[in-house]
Amino acid sequence: MRIASWNVNSLKVRLPQVLQWLGAQDAAGTPIDALCLQELKLPDDKYPLAELQAAGFHSIFTGQKTYNGVAILARNAAMPVPTDVVRNIPGYEDAQQRVIAGTYGDVRLISAYFPNGQALDSDKFVYKLDWLKAMIEWLRAEMTRYPKLALLGDFNIAPEDRDVHDPAKWEGQNLVSPQERDAFQTLIGLGLVDSFRMFEQPEKMFSWWDYRMMGFRRNAGLRIDHILLSADLARQCATCVIDKEPRRWEQPSDHTPVVATLTLG
Repeated sequence: MRIASWNVNSLKVRLPQVLQWLGAQDAAGTPIDALCLQELKLPDDKYPLAELQAAGFHSIFTGQKTYNGVAILARNAAMPVPTDVVRNIPGYEDAQQRVIAGTYGDVRLISAYFPNGQALDSDKFVYKLDWLKAMIEWLRAEMTRYPKLALLGDFNIAPEDRDVHDPAKWEGQNLVSPQERDAFQTLIGLGLVDSFRMFEQPEKMFSWWDYRMMGFRRNAGLRIDHILLSADLARQCATCVIDKEPRRWEQPSDHTPVVATLTLG
């Protein structure tokens, strides 16, 4: 099973690129079985269900006009219809659509768009920390129910300095603050594994680059998109890579896909 995460920064704009990327994976003999998307930026009635079905994928999704929105695309030929579908964090009242979860056979997939936080002295940062606390408590319960669990998404957290192109420049900013990194480590402490760091990786591998000041050309990026796996799935993880190719395309998302390969029996 190959699973991937991609913040597309508007599915309306990037649908052709999503289909192009999925097609390229098929052509390479490495098809994607499940793709978790973030920042759909469209309401449910505008979700391109028919186009994705025509491409061979069924979807669960929760959208929102202009902001947020998440989805899981699953290949019809390889993945069953999901059960136990959950939209947003149960018990946490939130108008922002940031979480979608479903169980595919015995594998629990969660697509999440973590809050950005904006700045450490802002109300949005307070919201981010509150949201993280609720997410951690929900995941604690989820992991007791689903031994095979994968949390994929845009975490808006660079866990370590090696995930930042210039740590000194970013010091004191959100995405790298001690509070956010502590929350990430709390997720790891639940028994989740950062699949990317299971393997030797090239230096300065990032998943997001600012559109401004030629961020991608200078590789001035951050690794903030992650695939965290429960221990049962981590034992069956063969690879995890960042695919930078879509970031080179015309009018790209500012994020690029992260892909993990699981050798499920």
